Amino acid sequence: MKHLFSQWLLLPLSGLYGLVTDFRNWLFNNQLLKAIRPSVYTVGIGNLTVGGTGKTPMVEFLIKWYQLTGSDKGKETATLSRGYGRRTTGFRIATNSDTAATIGDEPLQLYRKFSSLVRVCVGERRVEAIEALLQRHPDTQQILLDDAFQHRAVQPHLTILLMDYNRPFYDDYPFPAGRLRERRKGARRADGIVVTKCPPNLWATEQARIASRIRPYARPETPIFFAGLHYSSPVSFADHRVNSSLTSVILVSGLANADPLEHYVRQAFHLHHHYRFADHYTYTRANLDELLATLPADTAILTTEKDWVKLDALLTPTEREKLPLYYLPVAMQFLPGHEAQFMAFLDEHTLKNR
Repeated sequence: MKHLFSQWLLLPLSGLYGLVTDFRNWLFNNQLLKAIRPSVYTVGIGNLTVGGTGKTPMVEFLIKWYQLTGSDKGKETATLSRGYGRRTTGFRIATNSDTAATIGDEPLQLYRKFSSLVRVCVGERRVEAIEALLQRHPDTQQILLDDAFQHRAVQPHLTILLMDYNRPFYDDYPFPAGRLRERRKGARRADGIVVTKCPPNLWATEQARIASRIRPYARPETPIFFAGLHYSSPVSFADHRVNSSLTSVILVSGLANADPLEHYVRQAFHLHHHYRFADHYTYTRANLDELLATLPADTAILTTEKDWVKLDALLTPTEREKLPLYYLPVAMQFLPGHEAQFMAFLDEHTLKNR
């Protein structure tokens, strides 16, 4: 009740914030603020809300699709994001010497997994970053823009909007009363909408109900897809081998919304405790020492891939070899029937814009 009362008090400020974002969007829609369409095929992934909706798993899905599966597979591809949380500025292309401090945790995660398939780039000013990328690598044929829905200065060839099943934008309000970065009607810019973090057994009737709630804010022709998250077996920090025998863990996460992760870990393991840190949290050696000091016997530390790349940097080679440290890979998994439709959607837009 207290939360609802404070939200009600903040609604006038949300209305003001919504007017500001409406005016900004009007300037771009009427070409009073300049937006460029890159010369190479560009896919933008983003959301209307503050916080995680599964953007990185979607980027990973698209990397594998465009590079390994799709009808246009093998094209020279780059990813580009702001590099949230990094201590550097300007445009950078990830290399083996980069850390989360130089490019951000999620770009580093992508680089460690997919450097053989794509170039991983960061740059807070996307227009200048795209120009710099194409100057250095004119062979680039497509760019995946992470968290770019509100970055209107770049007009992607394909725009994918993500919505967390647990936090639907149609029940939310602009900041500060809610978590929206702009009004709900911003969804009209999306070419496709993916409802993420769905339970795997979500009934078709419930999917239809959710789609009907989204539809008033989207274009009539915009398809709506449903997807969940698939967690793989834990992987060792030391040798990156899968361990299927873990039973007892403490969970460490720095996510915007760690509830789905905790729900899965409670089902799959004996969870002693979940240490929750802020999204994109920068861990210190003191944090790690405290975690290790409180670690029960015969229990492992389990964390996310995003947190792994930061915790791993704090370890000595001996610690990495001996300590029971594991990360939990996660991937986008479409609900039955939706993956084939989504891949056909990607192919259709690729062929139309080549």
